[in-house]
Amino acid sequence: MAHDAAYFRAQADRAQADADAAQLDNVRDRALRSVAAFEAMAVSAERTTKRRIAREEATAAARVPLEAAE
Repeated sequence: MAHDAAYFRAQADRAQADADAAQLDNVRDRALRSVAAFEAMAVSAERTTKRRIAREEATAAARVPLEAAE
């Protein structure tokens, strides 16, 4: 199952809601660590997607002159 940035942001929102509802400090702290982790995963997923798109565009651009020459 592929996870994208939107999925990770939704998980961060859920963890934030858990933190807001927590009555115990350790439960709140755990939820806040989850928020930070999911936000980091979202940023990483966005970066990966941007790099993949750039790589695919570069590959497509490099391929065009070869196809035109044939």
